[in-house]
Amino acid sequence: MARSYRYSTYFPVLFLLADLFCLNLAVLLANFERFGTLIYINESYLTLQIALNVIWLVIFFITRLHQIDREGRLIDHVNKLLTALVVNLSVVFALWFVAKPFYYSRQHLFMTYLCFTLLLVFWRTVWHYFIRYSRMKGFNIRNVVIVGYGELGVELEKYFKINPGIGYRFLGYFDDRKESVERKYLGNLEQLKEYSLSNPVDVIFCCLPRLIEGEIKDLIDFAENNLIKIKIISQFSKLGNRNLTIQRYGGLPVINVSAIPLDSRANQLVKRIFDVIFSSLVMIFIFSWLIPIIGLLIKLESPGPIFFKQYRNGRDNHPFLCWKFRTMVVNKDADSKQATKNDPRITKIGAILRKTSIDELPQFINVFLGDMSVVGPRPHPIKLNEKFQPQIDRFIQRHAVKPGITGLAQAKGFRGETSLFSDMSGRVRLDRFYVKNWSLILDFKIILLTVISIMRGSENAY
Repeated sequence: MARSYRYSTYFPVLFLLADLFCLNLAVLLANFERFGTLIYINESYLTLQIALNVIWLVIFFITRLHQIDREGRLIDHVNKLLTALVVNLSVVFALWFVAKPFYYSRQHLFMTYLCFTLLLVFWRTVWHYFIRYSRMKGFNIRNVVIVGYGELGVELEKYFKINPGIGYRFLGYFDDRKESVERKYLGNLEQLKEYSLSNPVDVIFCCLPRLIEGEIKDLIDFAENNLIKIKIISQFSKLGNRNLTIQRYGGLPVINVSAIPLDSRANQLVKRIFDVIFSSLVMIFIFSWLIPIIGLLIKLESPGPIFFKQYRNGRDNHPFLCWKFRTMVVNKDADSKQATKNDPRITKIGAILRKTSIDELPQFINVFLGDMSVVGPRPHPIKLNEKFQPQIDRFIQRHAVKPGITGLAQAKGFRGETSLFSDMSGRVRLDRFYVKNWSLILDFKIILLTVISIMRGSENAY
């Protein structure tokens, strides 16, 4: 039977045109904010607008923004958008330095990307909910059948039922053991082919281990010869790890159950680009005037260096030299004893720096050098790691990524001293969640929560 007509064929064109509309609208809004008119006639700015459109066109296809999985969550969609925006912005900054003969207002470019980001996220969010609503009403539907009745198949059927927005209409089960199927039985494996040819079946889900290798191969051949998608579900699906990946060793597919998002070189590149841009801006616009002021105050109160440098464990547990503003009088216990409440070693200016987390700002140097990230598990003193690692299961997993100036644990209130086992185990639990569920949008969320936490203050920040 012929497949139903797919309007989704036009989605990539729609996404591209809508994105470019948002970009050019953002330019007009930036024109109005900077120059007082929507249309600013200037050859340099016209060249900039054309360049921005071309760059986004290239980034759009490189980051595959035209491919939206119907099963994907909104947060995954937004994270993909932010990733593309970071890559796009890095290219624009690179061209900015190359095109130095042309003067462009930094305020204009900032407003362009601020408006573009807001418009892009807004329209894509509206689209996400619109398409899900339309699927709930019966549009853009895919008809699916499940081969192999059992626990996995029943779970999948329930998922389709409680998530109508993904647009899967469940037709029924095919299984050679009719007596074991409690409901929606459509026939055995031989009848599946006849049914699929006479009914609009779009996707076949095969549940292992109810099927043997020969049956799977036969179904794959049948599906590919009739433009039907086929997906295989195995017991590995019950491991609960959403980051399972398939790797190939020769012609042998192998399931990697230890995969994390930052194993991907593409994700590493995006995070590194964000780190370099963020740390560069901090060092140019904050460090340039803050270091002389803080350095003078530290020197006036107590003798010693402005910066406190200490070896800490980084990615893959490799030690690196971590920078901070010195907040204590010079003492021999700095590397072995944590700061405690009312610690006499803390100077007056040091107490203020710790309370406001300003003492951590020099770590942007570590970020720029590549030892740290803006967001990640906080690096502990080496002796503190040696104390708790044998006591906490999978403690070492927090070192699978670069440490951060701030992290999920700090954003959730785990700041300051960690002398108690409960404090450290809670911190490690959140760090492990971050490692397994990293996304660019999660980084932005943690940065925002950290700023709010600092403004509110914390009784553990001493």
